[in-house]
Amino acid sequence: MAAPKGFMPPNAGKGRAKGVPNKATTAFRETIQKLLESNSENVSLWLKQVAAEDPGKALDLVSKLAEYATPKLARTEVSGTDGQPLQIQVVKFGGDNPK
Repeated sequence: MAAPKGFMPPNAGKGRAKGVPNKATTAFRETIQKLLESNSENVSLWLKQVAAEDPGKALDLVSKLAEYATPKLARTEVSGTDGQPLQIQVVKFGGDNPK
């Protein structure tokens, strides 16, 4: 039987507050960062070995490791007033001014 319209369970909305980081994700990132820090000489050596054979693959590995050591940035959309397209006006200063 379905709950009546507008009825909320007693624990509704008691989840994690918006913007609070997930504890498991934070712990995982910290672990990876400690692992990289404690093995920095080895990681550097391993990357040199990979780069000797395939520099592109070494760069890809560095990029993948960096994802766990630095926060990911959200994409942001820039728009004009009330969601309209952004209006851009180019103004030329000095020099020749068109007549």
